[in-house]
Amino acid sequence: MSAGLWLVLATVALGTIVLSPLPTLTASFQPQRPPAGTLPWLSVRAGRIVNSQGDSVILRGFNDDALLQSGSAPLPPPLTIQDALLMRAQGFDVVRIPVSWSLLEPQPRSFSRSYLRQVEAMVALCARAGLYTVLDLHTEDFGVAFGGSGAPSWLTLPALPNWQLPGVSSAWQRHLSPAVNADLAFFWLYPNWQRLYWQAWQVLARALAGNSAVAGFDLYNEPHPLPVPPGIFAPRILFPFYATGIREIARVDPNHLFIIEGNLFGDLPTRVDPLRAPDLVYSTHLYAGSLIGNSFRGQSSPLRSELVQGLSEAAQIPAPYWTGELGIDHQLRGAAAWALAEIALSDRYRTGWAWWQWDDPSGWGVRTGQGPVDRAWLDTLSQPYVQAAPGRLASMAYSTSRHVLTVRFSGVPSPAVAEVAWPATLPPPHLDGGCAQLVGAYPGGVRVLISTPDCTVTVAA
Repeated sequence: MSAGLWLVLATVALGTIVLSPLPTLTASFQPQRPPAGTLPWLSVRAGRIVNSQGDSVILRGFNDDALLQSGSAPLPPPLTIQDALLMRAQGFDVVRIPVSWSLLEPQPRSFSRSYLRQVEAMVALCARAGLYTVLDLHTEDFGVAFGGSGAPSWLTLPALPNWQLPGVSSAWQRHLSPAVNADLAFFWLYPNWQRLYWQAWQVLARALAGNSAVAGFDLYNEPHPLPVPPGIFAPRILFPFYATGIREIARVDPNHLFIIEGNLFGDLPTRVDPLRAPDLVYSTHLYAGSLIGNSFRGQSSPLRSELVQGLSEAAQIPAPYWTGELGIDHQLRGAAAWALAEIALSDRYRTGWAWWQWDDPSGWGVRTGQGPVDRAWLDTLSQPYVQAAPGRLASMAYSTSRHVLTVRFSGVPSPAVAEVAWPATLPPPHLDGGCAQLVGAYPGGVRVLISTPDCTVTVAA
């Protein structure tokens, strides 16, 4: 297929999409959850992620790409039980796992049982440590054929140029490649490749339908509109794509959270159309000032604007908000200040996140390959917060200098127990406040009994 012919076909498809009526964005089904296993089932209620007791749950942890194929490179080092136990001891409760479509379906309609077992084993490993997992059928630069991740190499358009520009990094070679962007455009403009994608998701979801340690499914990583204009992409393509996918996955697994993402360009707003579906969560990725040019100079206002924008988009759906990725190369100047600013904002707005990432060959990871864990950087990210809150979590703030967490609960069906993450590297906590008391501990946290409907609690080292 020549580049000229492809451009004609793309133009025709785009015109058809623009002129067609907007679909009704609804996915209706009933969860069918069996008894919970190691961890309680999570769902969405009244705009909050909740556990089976109805407590609001905040998920914070890491991405780990041990199962992610990128081009022809070997898989990264595996996540170990020691890694997972350390995460839990430091107060984290979730791991986002990028999963490879290319390894799941190495040949057309031939799904790898051995790879599914690897996914199941990683979920089980995290569950043994008390960590939820979020599964992300990860896509970057469409697929493995040109060095990215996602689609198998057998799924690509033929005879399109793959530029090799002098002085340009391999990542930007892929981002700018006509072949890569033609494959992406074909995926968005023609539903036959989307059907293959949802069939792969069904295989993955069916294997984990009864597993309560899986928090949810992140349906598509960092969608972007090019070459489709952003104003057309979200209402005409992206949100109908999500509605279709949720319906297809719910046929085999209606039991988990369905996490949908805004477009890749996080600093630009996503045009949001209401989407009605059970257990829906909205996600954006937060990299303001850290990803391109390291522009952070101590001002948190761009970080706040990016987060508030994501929260606003979530409210329009409506759905609770969760950050699937945020991170910075901690070798850069100001990295610790950036991380502390982001975590303070997540406390202020009571949001969860998965840090990018746990193990990375460059400075983005807490661990580098088989090397030791960077304990100083892990301590920077490990801060107390409320993991499960009865009633409404009205406010939350942590002082890193004084090691003091201040939380206000309201509407508590008293007495009730809150779970507070408390990293193992901090001194044992004590409690101030006549309406609450410490009643026990668990790995990486303490339990606090709230005795009145409205209660302000101070937990301090």
